[in-house]
Amino acid sequence: MAVERSANAVWEGDLMGGSGTVSTQSGVLDNATVTWSSRAERADENTSPEELIAAAHATCVSMALAHGLAQAGTPAAKIESEATATFDQTSDGFRLTTMRLSIRGQVDGLDDEGFRKAAEEAKENCPVSQALKGNVGLSFDASLA
Repeated sequence: MAVERSANAVWEGDLMGGSGTVSTQSGVLDNATVTWSSRAERADENTSPEELIAAAHATCVSMALAHGLAQAGTPAAKIESEATATFDQTSDGFRLTTMRLSIRGQVDGLDDEGFRKAAEEAKENCPVSQALKGNVGLSFDASLA
């Protein structure tokens, strides 16, 4: 069964001086502000497309890792994932250039090596990683908390 989720963005004005909002079907985001300066010059209280992709990636890899650990008989008590997206100007223009994941877990019955291996598999196979693969440099570190 396919599930569709939607978001709506509105932009007013030109790129440099204008601003926009983004809202999600779920209501988690409701007219969150987006500006060029927040996206490309300084991180501030506004969001950006890259921040939203980072949120999706952190969530996706956590879910994939939780599933993989449970399937292996070592369910996690807790997984914390942080994703950091880098938006930068390249010779081809502005791009999402890298995504760095940092994953910490609390898992009884698993050593650091086993956790890192499970986290690597989750990073490689979660749907957001698959969407980014070949387009964005992916790196990660993982360890037990």
